[in-house]
Amino acid sequence: MHQVKLAENIYYLGFNDRRTHLFENIWPIPHGISYNSYLIVDEKIALVDTVGQHFIDDYFQKIENIIGNRKIDYLIINHMEPDHSGAIKPIIARYPEITLVGNKKTFGFVESFYLKPENTFEVYDNAALDLGKNKLQFQMIPMVHWPETMVTFEETNKILFSGDAFGSYGTLDGGIFDDEINLNFYEVEVMRYFTNIVGKYCPHTRRAMKKLEPLDIKMIAATHGPVWRSDLNWVLSRYEKWSSYTTDSGVVIVYGSMYGNTQKMAEVIARQLAERGIKNIRVYDSSKTHLSYIINDIFKYKGFIVGSCAYNNALFPNIEILLSTIEHIAPKGHLLGIFGNYSWNGGGVKNLMKFAEKIKWDLVYGPIEEKGALKVDKYEECIKLADAMAVKLLEM
Repeated sequence: MHQVKLAENIYYLGFNDRRTHLFENIWPIPHGISYNSYLIVDEKIALVDTVGQHFIDDYFQKIENIIGNRKIDYLIINHMEPDHSGAIKPIIARYPEITLVGNKKTFGFVESFYLKPENTFEVYDNAALDLGKNKLQFQMIPMVHWPETMVTFEETNKILFSGDAFGSYGTLDGGIFDDEINLNFYEVEVMRYFTNIVGKYCPHTRRAMKKLEPLDIKMIAATHGPVWRSDLNWVLSRYEKWSSYTTDSGVVIVYGSMYGNTQKMAEVIARQLAERGIKNIRVYDSSKTHLSYIINDIFKYKGFIVGSCAYNNALFPNIEILLSTIEHIAPKGHLLGIFGNYSWNGGGVKNLMKFAEKIKWDLVYGPIEEKGALKVDKYEECIKLADAMAVKLLEM
């Protein structure tokens, strides 16, 4: 029955999902995830986003504990992804006079997912909604990360209800606000959420952040992860860095290997990089580490060296999936190295070069391909590839 307040009459309504293994049925969430909704109780009552249907009974109980038999006047829909809009239909059934607040694209999604809405209030940039003491204004931030995405700014307490922007993987284990938790835990989860979910839309994210600069934001209430009230710069500075593709000096080495020969090439390259003074080196077996974590480190480090054995005249399947995802997300400005191995026919390195042509990163050294076990001449080529990458990184 404990109620969590963001301000005098603004309440946190959130739930922790500790059971789901994959977010969007793709991305691993070993630490779970939170789903955050908010309630503003004024002369008019506004609910800001909802939660998934599997929380609906407890969700209604939380709302009723706060407002009793009062009706909800407005449902503000910042983002239509079902983990935030899943309770729309039950909400309308319980509060049939409720008005849905969204933009023109929002209501198309409502109809395609749930029902044709009857009571709607269409908003646009700088549109306003007066609840009494609390004044709301709206800004459109399309493609962060869906086309209908918008944010709601509560002017009285200067709270930005930001939807998925500035969110995070990880449940809220007691602490809800940033000053109640150890942010070292969320360092990886905030970034992985950004790189996995928002990373494809970095230019849109930068435009959104520029657009929101004039707002005097004192608190950021996202739909996943902590509520930021004490150190907004912690998350804002990171979004600024990641969305501008700014990387640190370091190398991600990823390989696909069936019998260990391609792995041996990766180990030689990694060792030589260390001898040249590169300290941030991450080596991943694509069959063991989910691409969610690999992509996260690609956003973090400047260098990317990828190796693949030939597999049925093509790439090793896990490498193929990884590279396809990288092409889709399309991070910018990396240094690239390529190596591989084959037994009886090529296909690995040949297709890695096709990736290089598409991604248009700086290829620091020519591709290296070995037949069978690693031999002296290709061993020396691996050394030269590492040296070429190190030279570029040490110039940073």
